[in-house]
Amino acid sequence: MKYDFESIIDRRGRDAAAYDSVGKIKWGIEPTLPEEGFSVIPLWVADMNFATCPAVTREIIKRAEHPLFGYYEYSDEYFQSVIKWRQAGGYHQELSRDHIGYENGVHGFMSSAVRALTEPGDCILLHSPAYVGFRDDVEGLGRKPVYSPLIQDENGVWRMDYEDMDRKIKDNDIKVVIFCSPHNPTGRVWTLPELEQAMAVFEANDVTVLSDEIWADLVFRGHEHIPAQCVSSWAKEHTAAAYAPSKTFNLAGLVGSYHIIYNDVLRKVITECGEKTHYNVMNVLSMHALIGAYSDEGREWVDELMQVIEGNVRWAADYISDNFPGVETHVGEGTYMLFLDLSGYCERSGRDIDEVIRAGWRVGAAWQDGRMFEGPCHIRLNLASPRSLIEEAFDRMKRYVFI
Repeated sequence: MKYDFESIIDRRGRDAAAYDSVGKIKWGIEPTLPEEGFSVIPLWVADMNFATCPAVTREIIKRAEHPLFGYYEYSDEYFQSVIKWRQAGGYHQELSRDHIGYENGVHGFMSSAVRALTEPGDCILLHSPAYVGFRDDVEGLGRKPVYSPLIQDENGVWRMDYEDMDRKIKDNDIKVVIFCSPHNPTGRVWTLPELEQAMAVFEANDVTVLSDEIWADLVFRGHEHIPAQCVSSWAKEHTAAAYAPSKTFNLAGLVGSYHIIYNDVLRKVITECGEKTHYNVMNVLSMHALIGAYSDEGREWVDELMQVIEGNVRWAADYISDNFPGVETHVGEGTYMLFLDLSGYCERSGRDIDEVIRAGWRVGAAWQDGRMFEGPCHIRLNLASPRSLIEEAFDRMKRYVFI
């Protein structure tokens, strides 16, 4: 490979939450420190342990060499980079500068949109398993999450239950849906027929769709991310979508997301809410980071990255199947997450999920409790690390956890 996805980079003491938050209490979800003799292997926070694309750091350094960092304007190059990226890569989205708006993270976007489109006490539909951050966004604003469970078919593939979605929307007078595509934590990349059916339910109930598409670039071979807004003319006008280079290029610490909203009225309502905070403004270095990321070199780097990630995910799933009896998982079509169901293992072993989670933490397997993602006996695993680190983590699981 042209790029390095094998070197283990020491992130300790470098402001990395995945390492430096272990053993602390900030969010209340941190793994505990491992026992003496075991290092931390971060399998929880959803960032990567790979150096970002060299084009990103070059653009940041080039801008940082100019010694003034005062007020600035968003550059045409920034918007053209977004437009080019979204039109290439199989997305084929027709965009103009007017359709694109900045967001201080996807959470900032969701919070602004929820405040703009609903009132305290209103219900909002999400699928479960659900990304914990969106639940917190909804509840933190005094709204109520209503979950429509994804159902696993005979092959373990997670599917939407359209009848349940329709019923939940009607029964709870829901006007806003938070839709996750690709889906975190299951890794599903929704097909066009699935998206068409979902949008038909949303259209029939006149709801607005807030589509989190931050994982759009991280899709496995043979699968395609289809932007929700490209599904139909109705979807284009009634969906507000959020994107970012942060997951793709490991840039979460720079903070720099963006939305795409075609409908003029919907865009005005949401952006005005965000602008009133007087905080929803991009960092100048984030702007240049995106320009470097959304380049031809960035596309080449992502192509190699996805070979590594898909290889890790498939290797891990095979290892689990061969070595951890009773632990079930399904390889999705994207992201770098695996969602493990330990129901069978806990039943046959007599151990509860808390005991298993703590056993992993004790030996440095810093994985994440899946219950916060609405998985009753689940663990979420982040596999975006060099293979040698992943293999070490699974060897510890085999020797000290699933015994």
